[in-house]
Amino acid sequence: MATRIPGPVTGTAAQSGMAAQSGTAAQSGTAARNDTTARSGIAARKGTTASTGRSSDGGPVARTAALTKTFGARTVLDGVDLEIGQGEFVALLGRSGSGKSTLLRALAGLDRDTGGELAVHGTVAVVFQEPRLVPWRKVWANVALGLRVSEPRRAAEAALAEVELGERSEAWPLTLSGGEAQRASLARALVREPGLLLLDEPFSALDALTRITIHRLVLDLWSRHGPGILLVTHGVDEALLLADRVLVLDGGRIAHESRVDLPRPRHRDHPDLIDLRSALLTQLGVTPEGTA
Repeated sequence: MATRIPGPVTGTAAQSGMAAQSGTAAQSGTAARNDTTARSGIAARKGTTASTGRSSDGGPVARTAALTKTFGARTVLDGVDLEIGQGEFVALLGRSGSGKSTLLRALAGLDRDTGGELAVHGTVAVVFQEPRLVPWRKVWANVALGLRVSEPRRAAEAALAEVELGERSEAWPLTLSGGEAQRASLARALVREPGLLLLDEPFSALDALTRITIHRLVLDLWSRHGPGILLVTHGVDEALLLADRVLVLDGGRIAHESRVDLPRPRHRDHPDLIDLRSALLTQLGVTPEGTA
């Protein structure tokens, strides 16, 4: 079992696509987490540490050390050392089955059957590939689901306005387009003001034009709210356009890291991005176009 010091993860894992944790055991897929103490003695193993992203006070919002996960005889995570700083945008690449979503679920507190050490500080929210909206609740009620504030509807409608979906607050989820549904999912995550926002391939089902729009929206929301973000994606260009750091998970470990020190918005044909793209594709076992 991984030693863990969790922070609160809000929402309902099965229905709203968010987990809730709070220093107590998980109950029916929903646990509440309260982060009051920092876990000590977390050491990164030599050769497997992704460079740290730290907040202004020197501490990360999420950190793992020698994190492991097995499914039967198969080891999916094999000593993952990772830090994500407050306000840092990290993207995680890897081939199918490399353990990307497994790592994200561990950080979210949705999978506690892990080894090693894991610490998450503050509230955590998750946006999945599918919006996971409850069809019998109106859009605003989906955003407010599990929200513990004095005026949940007002907070939900403010969040919907922020993702440019205010006029659809009274709509039923099945009447939303794919892009609208994902906006609602983002609103549901951000209304909780998470310290760590986990994005599990949330753009993969969107068409190209909608994806570009949602990318810009996510960057705007990130700049306003400032959470640490871990984006799990198969898209190398997506990772380079959005993230501060791009990691590659391979063999159950962080096998590669690229820092992206370019201002946003970025253009995919920037010479630095072309070089980074080539390096990442090579790391992923893909021969870049134009090479033998």
